[in-house]
Amino acid sequence: MNITIVGPGAIGALWAIKLLQAGHNVSLWSRFPETSIDLSLDEQTSLHFSNNNIEKLSASDLVIFTVKAWQVEEATTPLLQYLDPDTILMFMHNGMGAVDTIADRVGTHPVVLATTTQAAFKPDRNSVSHTGLGQTQLGAFNLNGQQCTFLVDVLDNALPAVSWNPQIKNALWTKLAINCAINPLTGLEQVKNGELADQKFGDTLISIVEELTKVMQAEGIDCSIEELEASVNKVIHATAQNNSSMKQDMLYQRKTEIDFITGHLIKTANKHQIEVPVNQKLFDQVKEQENSWNHQD
Repeated sequence: MNITIVGPGAIGALWAIKLLQAGHNVSLWSRFPETSIDLSLDEQTSLHFSNNNIEKLSASDLVIFTVKAWQVEEATTPLLQYLDPDTILMFMHNGMGAVDTIADRVGTHPVVLATTTQAAFKPDRNSVSHTGLGQTQLGAFNLNGQQCTFLVDVLDNALPAVSWNPQIKNALWTKLAINCAINPLTGLEQVKNGELADQKFGDTLISIVEELTKVMQAEGIDCSIEELEASVNKVIHATAQNNSSMKQDMLYQRKTEIDFITGHLIKTANKHQIEVPVNQKLFDQVKEQENSWNHQD
């Protein structure tokens, strides 16, 4: 397939290399002006990718957006004029709600949502480390997207394991729940994921999970406090040495994805008239820090 990866950060670079190695024609689209980018995975030989090539973009069968949730609209909109209406658009990012904001603009395309627990890290611009094996789930965002189950084979062949989830909303909400529990706390406290196992965070984590469970159940998602709590604790222990993306963003005073993580939870809670004070407080604290950096610029 002809594939373009938009946003070759850690996860984007990982998929670009794996898909190229699996025999696909892969090009990149990034904010860098160069016409080509070399990427190396786990210190192997560098691979050469075309960058920001409109001809290659126009010929794409599949465009994978691996930008942050708050970048989705600005990354997608300018590219649509070059794409065939049949080009598949896949969005792979933390958080929820970003694709909803452009739903009317991408309506003719088959749109697929993806969530992955593959872990990657970019020590520098041209290299990427695959730091943890995970699972990737795909699901349809719109009716045309339901025709794209064959993408499971394409992606699984490059970087297993990949599966199709007809209830992708459930998977996205579970990932969102874990992000709501881990990201704001690790960002505000500047600790690694594993440190949330400390009993001083226990009450806060339980309150976060209780609020999430109410909202998810109101959304028609079958879940319990015990199951969600177990999922959160499992991720805290499995990724104990990891720095969450929000911890890193806050350390370097970059815009976070809080609007599409805890912010999405709060919006959904408001829709159902459910109060989520603990999540609201964390949201406010992260926004307060973000706003303080903006004043310094």
